[in-house]
Amino acid sequence: MSSIRKKTVAGLVVGETFVVTRTFSKNDTSTFADITRDYNPVHFEPRFVAAKKFDRPICHGLLVAGMITEIGGQIGWLASGMAFDFKKPVYFEDTVTCRFTITAIDARLRAEAEAVFENQHGETVINARISGILPNLSDKKVMQVMMDEGDPTNPYRAEGLLEELIKNSG
Repeated sequence: MSSIRKKTVAGLVVGETFVVTRTFSKNDTSTFADITRDYNPVHFEPRFVAAKKFDRPICHGLLVAGMITEIGGQIGWLASGMAFDFKKPVYFEDTVTCRFTITAIDARLRAEAEAVFENQHGETVINARISGILPNLSDKKVMQVMMDEGDPTNPYRAEGLLEELIKNSG
């Protein structure tokens, strides 16, 4: 089962950090464009890319920023806000690591987190701030039952499978 889900059921605390890594491919960008209908030529057209002074086509910023939803989905985090600062482009075949750290939790389980995304060169490509609601005791009991049943709706249920799938998704 997902180590993130295990930690959620055990109880999350301020300072808890989760890390995911993913390599982004041209196919990821094409699929994201099909889903979102964002066909900005900076993702596909070399002449436009050159006019924008990028080295080559770039991945959609929200595709890369979406890495936080991998973590939030395993937590069962109900997002209420997200803010992104895009610092550098992510190119096809770049590997990005997202470090998601819980920075605040109040008595009503409203939480805040920060995420830092770095490419394979250690350069920050995105900074993010996230707010939302963590699972309550009732939610965590349901998650525990789900995990006891093998977490059948969660393809990342096997320990290490999430990291392996992310690594091989490019």
